Amino acid sequence: MKTKYTAIYVRRSVSDKDKGNNSLSIAAQREECIRFVGEGADFKVYCDDGKSGKDVRHRPEFMQMMSDAKDGLIDRIIVKKYDRFSRNMREYLNITDELDRYGVGVVSLSEPFNTETKEGRMMRNNLLNFAEFERETIAARVKDAYSTKAVETGFYQGGKMFFGFQSSRQTINGKTGSVLVPSEAAQTVIAAYEVYKEPGTSLLDVVNYIKEHDLPTSSMTGNAPINRIIDRSEISRILENPLYVRADKNVYEFFLSRGFTIIDDIDAFDGVHGLMWHKQKSEDRFIKVGYHEGLVDSETWLAVQDKKSHNHQIPKSRGELKSWLVGLTKCGHCGRALLINYGYSVDKSKIWRYYICTGLKTIKGCSRKTERLKVRPDDVERAVYKAMKEHISEFEVAKNSSANKSSEAEKIKAELLRIEADTKKLIDRLIDADDVLFGYIQEKISELHAKKNEYEKQLLLIERKVKKIDTKPLLEPLNRWDELTMEEKNALAKVMIDRIDVTDEEGIKIHFIF
Repeated sequence: MKTKYTAIYVRRSVSDKDKGNNSLSIAAQREECIRFVGEGADFKVYCDDGKSGKDVRHRPEFMQMMSDAKDGLIDRIIVKKYDRFSRNMREYLNITDELDRYGVGVVSLSEPFNTETKEGRMMRNNLLNFAEFERETIAARVKDAYSTKAVETGFYQGGKMFFGFQSSRQTINGKTGSVLVPSEAAQTVIAAYEVYKEPGTSLLDVVNYIKEHDLPTSSMTGNAPINRIIDRSEISRILENPLYVRADKNVYEFFLSRGFTIIDDIDAFDGVHGLMWHKQKSEDRFIKVGYHEGLVDSETWLAVQDKKSHNHQIPKSRGELKSWLVGLTKCGHCGRALLINYGYSVDKSKIWRYYICTGLKTIKGCSRKTERLKVRPDDVERAVYKAMKEHISEFEVAKNSSANKSSEAEKIKAELLRIEADTKKLIDRLIDADDVLFGYIQEKISELHAKKNEYEKQLLLIERKVKKIDTKPLLEPLNRWDELTMEEKNALAKVMIDRIDVTDEEGIKIHFIF
């Protein structure tokens, strides 16, 4: 086994350079840390020069050090100050907590955060609890403030940008915020309403119209255009959104009759501005007149709502699935889902299944020329079932070869459970203990905690060497495959498989999860 080494982490940001702080220079940090571990020690220096302490993701050397720690190469990490890890206390605590799980201690030369000692770990854990409490409190306050502000203001509150709009910072009635303004894709929204309101048109007709007239299908996120997949479901959402209507008194009556809580007086519905829709914890639905102008007149918007309400189909009972690979089969060309349709002979005495690509019904389209695939679902199901059995067999072989190591891991887990039980008994005795017994119990708990840490390190080493997968829950139903229902087969397949790419040219490609 390779001997572990001590890691030394040094970092200096651009602001440290500008301040001329020589004590935080790379050379000074390195020298002090090396002096602490000793010149003859086995150590490795990880250096991020000119990198901010704001987060860890943009520090390549730090990320490499964490990866090496996870791989069991590092024994402990030395830093001059904890802010070399992070200027955010919570992030620092989370990092040291993660390193604890790898069996790696952290020593700060300037603060008492030595996680190699039980005192240092106790101090770190207490601070971590306070930091977690603070995080949850702040998150709750922010959420409440956001909900209140969203209902009270007509400004856009951020998040995913609505199709057909982009945001613009404006000051209205003495308050500054983001206001939605039409983007290039606004013409696509207007066209969708105009096409759909006509008698006899469908959502697919709208999609085809957008495609044939090459209308914009991108929306803005910040300053960058993001392409959207405009399909029937997306069009349906756009056609129902009150954001786009130039709301007047008729629209006010529409939402009032449907049980919405309307924030503004009827006079605010001026036939110019669009609406914001909000939903609170109480399930109440709020309508607020926004500061943005609508794109569609109220007559058109209400006509579309009336048409959609009459076009709602009665939901079909799911019944039996058409294939146990539903949700897994994708077109190998465009990545969109493959659906199954049925074909019938003239006298309807024979029925067969075939795949169709849903990508051809979207604006983005698919490189295929025809909807129907030549590859049949029956052939795909047979091939996938065979591949699943072979895949499990491979792991059975691997599992048998590592049986001894797995047995050792089980023994360690049993010892950990025993230690937890003994620790609980000792803690229960603390209630009635005098000073002498209290000190004795604390000492015993510390000994058990030290043993637990050692066992956890051993278990981590074993699990790094053995990829343990329990194949029994999968192998048993595979061996009685014909007895399973379609739903049971589908559930089992989704445990093992991420997706299945199907093309006429290359056949099927199975992407297993493990």
